[in-house]
Amino acid sequence: MDWILFCIFLAATFAAGATGAMFPTGEWYKQLNKPSWTPPNWLFPIAWTTIYLLMSFAGARVAVLEGSAYAMAFWAMQIAFNALWTPVFFGLRNLKASLPIMTGLWLAVLGCLITHWQLDIWAGLAFVPYMAWVTVAAALNLSMVRLNPDQKPLKLQTL
Repeated sequence: MDWILFCIFLAATFAAGATGAMFPTGEWYKQLNKPSWTPPNWLFPIAWTTIYLLMSFAGARVAVLEGSAYAMAFWAMQIAFNALWTPVFFGLRNLKASLPIMTGLWLAVLGCLITHWQLDIWAGLAFVPYMAWVTVAAALNLSMVRLNPDQKPLKLQTL
């Protein structure tokens, strides 16, 4: 594995993950109705750090392989949806608008899992925890929309 490529992919994942620091959960999130199976807050940074390391590993393994165009396109797609979801859900507090983004993320991660697996079994396996986590996140997102039907998004200030 090319360590420079790994570091480039890792930088991309942590740049996307920085949206979590820019748009923290806060009191608004604590007050939302959540399903009983919501993961504890301490699990999120552990899960995401692990997932970011694994997806960087997978990207670095596959990027140098012949025929990796679709795998890299899905990799780019998933990191874009990953970066977009947090500002919409936590920043704008728009539960409903975050659902299509989550759907795109789920499909992109599935695309990564399949295309990476086809090129390198270890890279494909590295996407399995991400697929599981995004599946839980999608179910949680949908449940929160249903449990908080009166939740209104923040209104944007115009200049």
